[in-house]
Amino acid sequence: MTPGLLKMWISFAGMAFMALAVISIYFSRYKLKGFLKGIVATIAYLFMILAGIIIFFVVFSGPVSE
Repeated sequence: MTPGLLKMWISFAGMAFMALAVISIYFSRYKLKGFLKGIVATIAYLFMILAGIIIFFVVFSGPVSE
């Protein structure tokens, strides 16, 4: 697998984490109550932070030389 293709898959994982975070935050704010609300919100914000780190890595690692 080439480095460019690997970066593409890593960025897809970052976008998937971002989508999971958005859906989880929505459910934790409007659909869940009690202890489960806090757990889902914590996991959602961890997904958001992880997605940000992944996107930061992909963007600032620069182009792939071939």
